Amino acid sequence: MDFVTYGMFSRDQSPTPLANLYGVHPFYMCVEDDSNAHGVLLLNSNAQDVSLSPNPSLTFRTIGGILDFYVFLGPTPENVIQQYTEAIGRPHMPAYWSLGFHLSRWGYASLDVVKKTVKRMHQYDIPFDVQHFDIDYMDRRLDFTYDKTNYAGLPEYIKELKTEGMHSVIILDPFISKDEEPGTYRPYDLGQEMGVWINNSDGVTPAIGKSLPPGYSVFPDYTNPRTVEWWTQLCLEFKDVLDYDGIWIDMNEPSNELTGQLPGCAANDINNPPYIPSITGRSLAQRTLCPDSRTYLGEHYNTHSLFGWSQTAPTFHVVQQATGKRAFVLSRSTFVGSGKHAAHWLGDNNSKWKDMHYSIIGMLEFNLFGIPFVGADICGFNSNTTYELCLRWTQLGSFYPFSRNHNAEGNAAQDPAVFGAEFAKIARSTLRIRYSLLPYLYTLFFESHVHGNTVVRSLMHEFTSDQQTHGIDTAFLWGPAFMVAPVLQEGARSVDVYFPEATWFDYYTGKKIPSTWHKTYATVHAPLNKIPLFIRGGHILPEQAPASTTTKSRLNPFGLIIALDEHGEASGSLFWDDGDSIDTIENENYFLAKYTFRAGRLTTEILKNGYRGADSLKYHKITILGLKRRPHAVAVNGRAVRSDSFSFELNGKLILGISAPLTQELNLAIH
Repeated sequence: MDFVTYGMFSRDQSPTPLANLYGVHPFYMCVEDDSNAHGVLLLNSNAQDVSLSPNPSLTFRTIGGILDFYVFLGPTPENVIQQYTEAIGRPHMPAYWSLGFHLSRWGYASLDVVKKTVKRMHQYDIPFDVQHFDIDYMDRRLDFTYDKTNYAGLPEYIKELKTEGMHSVIILDPFISKDEEPGTYRPYDLGQEMGVWINNSDGVTPAIGKSLPPGYSVFPDYTNPRTVEWWTQLCLEFKDVLDYDGIWIDMNEPSNELTGQLPGCAANDINNPPYIPSITGRSLAQRTLCPDSRTYLGEHYNTHSLFGWSQTAPTFHVVQQATGKRAFVLSRSTFVGSGKHAAHWLGDNNSKWKDMHYSIIGMLEFNLFGIPFVGADICGFNSNTTYELCLRWTQLGSFYPFSRNHNAEGNAAQDPAVFGAEFAKIARSTLRIRYSLLPYLYTLFFESHVHGNTVVRSLMHEFTSDQQTHGIDTAFLWGPAFMVAPVLQEGARSVDVYFPEATWFDYYTGKKIPSTWHKTYATVHAPLNKIPLFIRGGHILPEQAPASTTTKSRLNPFGLIIALDEHGEASGSLFWDDGDSIDTIENENYFLAKYTFRAGRLTTEILKNGYRGADSLKYHKITILGLKRRPHAVAVNGRAVRSDSFSFELNGKLILGISAPLTQELNLAIH
């Protein structure tokens, strides 16, 4: 709050403190002195800035649009976000496969390099669901083409990945080359015919800029219904060429190498307003189009920051139309409400330790913005990573909601299989923890989609009245119950972890954290092969035996981790459906169970049993943490369990092997 000013105007700008970045979210949440929270949104897409002072005060300055303020009264941080997403649109329900591990890079150079990379991932048995294809798959970086020399056989390879239970995501950029031979480049010819471009200030001639494709480019205007038709048609046609499962939309701020379009921006008050907010370069046209360009909705001056947002929904709808399944759309530029249709990655970060730390902050922010499906480029995008940085980042990235390793052209390969056997072993074991907890993560996304909850949240979110949690941005929670405390410093083999007042258990051992560690920082051992993870008492987490892909893991047996609080109680739930059909919740084609443990008994209430695919699934393992004494008898669904089917450890951990159908109510009694 120390007289800092943040500019907001979407920009192709790699993450830099105080710079205006890819998206615009004029929303803040405030925790008051009495620990009640409220939120405020200024729904305004014009260039703006906000100044914070220690008064405390916030001053919004916007250079156009409507002063449309929404106030959300909480009173808890989670209530604020539930109310905010009710107003702006709930987050979409992701496809289950998209919660697996994604691999990408710009600059594979050829399909052979992709194949070698995928092969070594499989040789090390590293869990891996999704292969991305960046602009190098294209013919000379032209949208809706592929390079038939370096990527010869790409359509067949994408089909081959499908048969292995994997998925593919292709990138599409928003600019379209205008300088190909007439009649040879259909996306441009069809766009010309349909009149889909952003125009110059005359409203007639297309705005011409420069970006990745050869020659000069024009820019589709996604606020125009004709453009949506054009984009839909091309994406559907391209599905017949490359059998993609999802689309990644990039550079949609929109990015442009010029300052404005040819021949430059006219000297007027729209292009050079009397006040320019605190944005990079202090020019509204830098790296984008002139503000007096015309879109279907009006001047670019007003609609610039809506470009990525306006591209997202049409892309989401066409992916669903093309695949007949739940869409995966990954967008770089976002605006208020983008979470309804898109996942987001945090942009062109650097392979630096501080950037790894920043990624936690970005992930927490986007959960406040109603875009919980978020992550950063694991190991960093720009410059070369190091063995230790990439290893620690892989451990952290295994717990991003959107988990993808991605880097830039010209850098050394950094996939988890390239560093050798020891690195691969650690990556494999950490990703297997992620995959085993995917039923819990998926259930959190269900609660996000239906109720607007955050998926990842800060410790402050859950322990608001504990002042010490308010500044913690080095650890985070999945939902209310699972704490991730990554190593963020080079050479460190321990982490100082703050434990708020609650019962906590070490994920690996099931051992209870000593009460002397509560409300204080404790030094936790973190050798190179381990990321510290903790489970909060009072919660039940569904789990499932992991596998190399979600296609395989979804067939595996389930388990429950029951972490007891100080009263010996816990509760939780499991949401399950086929993972990729559209509107399973609306159509009631899902399974939902609520688990309650108290007084030595687990009871299950099946709230919905509408998914027949769950009938063949079973519970095989129940883990209970925090038991006060060794049980002398255990019964499952009224039948005694043989003593050799369970083991008890002195730290209060009971592991029980069972075989019980998922879709029948599971009842457990411990005596």
